[in-house]
Amino acid sequence: MLIEILSEDKSGAVVVERQVERICDAEGKRATVNVRPHRGCGSLPKDPNAKPPKFASSLLDLLPAKLRAYNSVFRGEELILIITLDSDSNDPELMRKEIYETAKTYAPDIRSVVGLSTEEVEAWMLGDREAVMDAYPGCDRKVLDAYEQDSVCGTWEVLCRAVSPNADKLIDIGYPAIGHYKAQWAEQISRYMQPQRNISPSFNNFRMALITALKNPVPIYRKRNF
Repeated sequence: MLIEILSEDKSGAVVVERQVERICDAEGKRATVNVRPHRGCGSLPKDPNAKPPKFASSLLDLLPAKLRAYNSVFRGEELILIITLDSDSNDPELMRKEIYETAKTYAPDIRSVVGLSTEEVEAWMLGDREAVMDAYPGCDRKVLDAYEQDSVCGTWEVLCRAVSPNADKLIDIGYPAIGHYKAQWAEQISRYMQPQRNISPSFNNFRMALITALKNPVPIYRKRNF
């Protein structure tokens, strides 16, 4: 079985890749996992059938074209295509519905799974508190105690305050410099994350969708002509 992960950036990709591998192991499934990071989330194009702009590089801008390509190459094969991104300030349920509808429209003959973290992928990391404490033994547990799981509250800032002694300075600096630290936190914490104990609702939506896909890797969607 082949699993392709389309992610919006590199830091989130390492979290998803490791969790996918562990979910597959737990389900007794052997799969080759490939990760395709992009430069940001972007937005779905107004004309999904049009050729993407020459320098387009964000996930959603390229998604319809990539879906068509995957469907052409892997039609009917045991491929699971994972589309993973942050919801940021968007309505997670509406965003998830739009992406699934796009996948079913432009890749009807392959199985797609959407991994949508509420606000930011740091919510998935904070969903496994034990992993955070294993990666950063000196972390501020009061910050972890105060965090309401999957709340829209500036999630990366919460994680920053929990694990970094220079949190206030880093938060003031913000983007793009903070990207280096976000990647570092993702690399360290994801080493210890265990999918079965994660309490993030958005992570568990993804986990259950992936488990379903692993049991039924070839979808039965109505084929469409483009």
